[in-house]
Amino acid sequence: MKSSLELSIVMPCLNEEETLGICIKKAQSFLNTNAVSGEIIIADNGSTDQSIAIAKSLDARVVPVEQKGYGNALKGGINAAHGTYVIMADADDSYDFEALLPFLEKLREGYDLVMGNRFKGGIEKGAMPFLHKYLGNPVLSFIGRLFFNIKIGDFHCGLRGFSKAAFLQMNLKTTGMEFASEMIVKSKLNKLSITEVPTKLHKDGRSRPPHLNTWTDGWRHLRFLLLYSPKWLFLYPSLILLFFGILASIALIIKPIAIDTVFFDVHTLLYTSSMALIGFQFLVFYALTKIFAVENGLLPKSNRYNSMFKYLNLERGLIIGALLLTLGIVLSFKGLFFWESVDFGSLDTSKTLRLIIPAVFTILSGIQIILFSLFFSILSLKSKD
Repeated sequence: MKSSLELSIVMPCLNEEETLGICIKKAQSFLNTNAVSGEIIIADNGSTDQSIAIAKSLDARVVPVEQKGYGNALKGGINAAHGTYVIMADADDSYDFEALLPFLEKLREGYDLVMGNRFKGGIEKGAMPFLHKYLGNPVLSFIGRLFFNIKIGDFHCGLRGFSKAAFLQMNLKTTGMEFASEMIVKSKLNKLSITEVPTKLHKDGRSRPPHLNTWTDGWRHLRFLLLYSPKWLFLYPSLILLFFGILASIALIIKPIAIDTVFFDVHTLLYTSSMALIGFQFLVFYALTKIFAVENGLLPKSNRYNSMFKYLNLERGLIIGALLLTLGIVLSFKGLFFWESVDFGSLDTSKTLRLIIPAVFTILSGIQIILFSLFFSILSLKSKD
């Protein structure tokens, strides 16, 4: 029966007639040799060569997937899988389908996601382009570990296994090559258990170039990592900008600063206050991005997220915004009286701008906090439902 299958081996396919048969036979050999109850699924993404005929002739199950994209193909195949566990890998013969036992053993131990690590298992000469091996994969894997605290050495290994239940919990959304990164990130965010096993990467057996585009797909992976980590994209930059902007502005408001022969005055104050204002913008975008991502199912809810609505509310925001706005207006009137004292004539900009720049800054900050509070309260209505 379908429910008795332990393992589904899923291969995305788009015109892989040169290597598909080899991969299917190796997968069948693995299942037979290790007495594993399983199935082989070919998630076809619109092949126009003999791939479908080859798969059917070898008794593999073909699942047509109309929506184009690596992620779409895999989601179609995995959703159709009947096995308790799923192992996925490309159909280009770069991974050995006869060497899947370490993955299955880890899944049997209870791990939700088992990643292959090509850097530990070995990369055959010519199997990975120079830029991928020494720049793309190491850099993107480092960013992934840094942003999400995931102890995985190879974020982009195409050979990986997971339970079907864990896959459904991941709720993956992406459709292209960034699907590989999303799977790891969503596993971490959903507190799923992750491990890795050494995996050897072989030179693929195709005569045509791979579907992967170095720069386009690399950017898609990086973009995904950034967008799924609003802390690194918005929060941390905002804290840095606010800290240095406010600190430097306060120092310059008190008096000009001279370092050796370099003199910092109101012109620098204008830039430091702008730095603080930009930092606040980053902070606003962090909060709004976080709310949007959580409420639309892109990121899971956390206790910290729920507590955010206890401290950030419309009333507090309106009060703080109104106080800053009032302070800015008061400082503006003080500047006006100062101008009146010289019969609205020429002013000493070094003194005047020390008053006017903080006035403009507090007015802008106050208005932004009021507007943000109003918009934030609208977004928070959904979270309270």
